[in-house]
Amino acid sequence: MGESERGGPHAGPEAETPRGPAAVIAAGVRDGSLTPTEVVDATIELIATEDATTGAFRVVRAERAVAEAIALEQRSDLDVLPLAGVPVAIKHNIPVTGETVLSGSAATDTGQATADHPVVRRLRDAGAVVVGLTAMPELGLWATTDDQRGVAKNPWDIKRSPGGSSGGAAAAVAAGFVPIAHGNDGLGSVRIPAACCGVYGIKPGRHTVPAEVGVDSWGGMVENGVLATTVGDAALALSVMAARPDLADLEPPGRLRIALAVTPPSRLARVDPNWAAAARKAAAVAAAAGHRVETTALPYGDAVLALLLRWLTVALPEAATLAHPERLQPRTRRHLAIGRFVQRLGLVRAAQVDRIEARLLEFFEDYDVVITPTLATAPPRARAWHRRGWLANVLSGFRFSPFTPIWNLVGWPAASVPMGTHPDSGTPVAAQLAGPPGSEATVLRLSAQLEQLHPWRRTVR
Repeated sequence: MGESERGGPHAGPEAETPRGPAAVIAAGVRDGSLTPTEVVDATIELIATEDATTGAFRVVRAERAVAEAIALEQRSDLDVLPLAGVPVAIKHNIPVTGETVLSGSAATDTGQATADHPVVRRLRDAGAVVVGLTAMPELGLWATTDDQRGVAKNPWDIKRSPGGSSGGAAAAVAAGFVPIAHGNDGLGSVRIPAACCGVYGIKPGRHTVPAEVGVDSWGGMVENGVLATTVGDAALALSVMAARPDLADLEPPGRLRIALAVTPPSRLARVDPNWAAAARKAAAVAAAAGHRVETTALPYGDAVLALLLRWLTVALPEAATLAHPERLQPRTRRHLAIGRFVQRLGLVRAAQVDRIEARLLEFFEDYDVVITPTLATAPPRARAWHRRGWLANVLSGFRFSPFTPIWNLVGWPAASVPMGTHPDSGTPVAAQLAGPPGSEATVLRLSAQLEQLHPWRRTVR
């Protein structure tokens, strides 16, 4: 990684500024008690000192980030920017001017991006400084984060994975390198690593935040979201990414009708009792806050089959544009080959999703939010999963993450809320909140209420 040309931070309170919260950093920059260059210097120094253990970043923008911080200090509106001087990380699969868009693959050869993705542009316009690009698995397909360059590790236990595909982003936030990170979520790729790493992660509903560009965005299943150490920071960042200031308003919600559903979508899935307990704990906290909570079961129907068929085909448009397909990992080549077969047979049909969404809409006539476990088991071991076979990767992902994908299938908002620590693995456990289209504000406000009543440790250190 590159080193900043500027000196490292002096000893003292400012050495801790990158760990946030983002709202505190931005307030300090706006009132003049901090400068963007102080914050960026401290961030780059922290990453240089500690990320060798975690492997959260693939690119550290040391010199460029410092130059951007210096330029930010000259802005006439610095005193009103919502993210003034806040260091952020971007997943390595959307354009950042002057950087590659590698998507975790040696098969890509994109050159340097000539313009920011709209999400990046909005963050920068709000005063954020992009300090680095985070690790991800090849084409975002896999539930752990590793590639030929290394294995990303969970800051809570480096023997375990931070999850995927936004695993580098979650690790960067949990380790305290940045208070906010961008991620995108196709089958749970924000919520899975958020749950693994004990941070808050939210996937907005379809058309709330600009999606990926240049490809088919996984058949409409991928949304750009955010990972943060607090709900307030996540809401602030999401409000900027969505150009919706109202999302940053975290007034307590009115009395909600909440469903608690801990039964997994398939009889083949087994749920660790401690993960089920995390969902029940979230429901109990919500009930204590005055919400009506009922235990029930979600109408999953044939969602698992519909999701599997789509997952097999979603990367085909991007794969068709790869500069060096011969460099794809063996598991990815097998995945794409099976996907082409599924596509030729015409097994992916819109009617499958229509039926599932109709059942969910009927279910949500009686509820505002559903609470489930985010995951079913502790994170898998941190290892070179890209060297293992396709089936081993599929089974591992299915076993530990059966609850998240359905909300991508229908394009509804969902979030992962930390709810404690697993007594055996020592890694975090979490509950998932999901709601119908347009319920981002409700999910955020309920999340903030749970955080207030059941706070969590913001970073590992």
